[in-house]
Amino acid sequence: MSDAQLPPPGGFIELFHAIARQEGDRLFAVCGGAPLTFAALDQESAGLVRALRHHGAARGDRVAAMLPNGRAALALILGLARAGLVWVPLNPQLVGEGLRYILGHARPRLVIAAAEHLARLREAGAVAITPEELAAGPLAPAIADTLPQPADDVALCYTSGTTGPPKGVRVSHRMLRLAGEGVMLVADARDGDVMFMWEPLYHIGGAQMVVAPLLRRLHLHLTPRFSARSFWDEVIAAGATHIHYLGGILQILLKQPPAPQERAHRVRIAWGGGAPAEVWQEVRDRFGLPLRECYGMTESSSFTTFNDSGVVGAVGRAMPWFEVALHDAEGRPVAPGERGEIVVRAHDPLALTQGYLDNPEASARALRDGRLHTGDQGSFDTEENLFFHGRMSDSARVRGENVGAWEVEGVAARHPAIADCAMIGVAADLGEQEIKLFVELRPGAALSERELCDWLAPRLARYQLPRYVAMVPAFERTPSQRIMKHRLSPRRDDCWDRLAAQDPR
Repeated sequence: MSDAQLPPPGGFIELFHAIARQEGDRLFAVCGGAPLTFAALDQESAGLVRALRHHGAARGDRVAAMLPNGRAALALILGLARAGLVWVPLNPQLVGEGLRYILGHARPRLVIAAAEHLARLREAGAVAITPEELAAGPLAPAIADTLPQPADDVALCYTSGTTGPPKGVRVSHRMLRLAGEGVMLVADARDGDVMFMWEPLYHIGGAQMVVAPLLRRLHLHLTPRFSARSFWDEVIAAGATHIHYLGGILQILLKQPPAPQERAHRVRIAWGGGAPAEVWQEVRDRFGLPLRECYGMTESSSFTTFNDSGVVGAVGRAMPWFEVALHDAEGRPVAPGERGEIVVRAHDPLALTQGYLDNPEASARALRDGRLHTGDQGSFDTEENLFFHGRMSDSARVRGENVGAWEVEGVAARHPAIADCAMIGVAADLGEQEIKLFVELRPGAALSERELCDWLAPRLARYQLPRYVAMVPAFERTPSQRIMKHRLSPRRDDCWDRLAAQDPR
């Protein structure tokens, strides 16, 4: 691959400075219905830098933030970036030991948070103030900013900690720039576009959007949260040209009662990750939208592959700055159609994370021989399109067969009474594991565990049929609406047991 295919060198904050100087009146975002220009954002972020310096924050220090999507969050992110400070985004749902762990591990100089979170943060030992208190307080003298280097950290993003303590992924200025460039490719972004943004800024899928208005003459339309009921009304009011999906967002929208607004929008592309192949045509037919699926991780500048060919179910081919391979357990390439671990090599040396903060063991496991070993399963077709099959750990071994969660969940989710579902492997009386399926029903729907298994039986292989079924009122979810599987109970005595119920199968 030639260097001409790579984005120009550098980070992103220099692009922001240039536009703010030359086109200050240009629209960056709409927040709460109010326009936010580059000039206003430049002024507010510069003021926050002076306030942070008064509090002793120096280049390289970390500053954590627990803020909703909005003007204050955008100003803080860009202020931290221009001052060479490291942003530590905090999920507002964090409580107790989980919150204390991240604060203790990241050791931020200061925490900026919405007023409703201050007491909880202070109980966790944080020095926390609101953006309003920060802006109204004393300011350090203004000094000329020396722009950070592309390799400098701009953020420390913590994983969900599904298999152990959360890991702090070091995200550089160059990585966030490439994440923005990835948005341009996945979304086929153009001048004049309006990006509807429900994704929280404290998730990499939201953070990457801060770069988008720097690369095209487009603007963001921020909404505080995802709401399935008001989604299309908000999209239409925003004049949005794009919607972003992650986790089960599309499935949630498809479960809503049909409404005229679903086809009254001006959206031309839905883009994101996590759309099962079976919903692609339904999304096209019902919402009039093509899907552009992608795959990636925070550790690889958010995007690794993207699908611009329309191959149903595929996550596409590698970004221009990456090369993707699939390896078996011995590190050998696998043949087309076979599954292997997704391994990523970068043509741009700054496209991959430099590691996890203060965790050399995890860094060494993930980054080997200049490649990122993702821990995810994939397969190639004969045209080198990548298909994603979930985490290598997100499967069960049942009677000698590997059962991927996606295989079972994708079928069960098609039942008209089911709003969402999740599969885990639990201990078996004899042998390896059994399948436990958690089910959330649609409002007003009725479905017994036996009825569900009767419906699944002709649609799944015998070894894929769940033995245990647990009905839940609602799933705990991450900011990107993924089900938090590590919170699901592995017990076998708190659910319906198909064999104990003397199921004839």
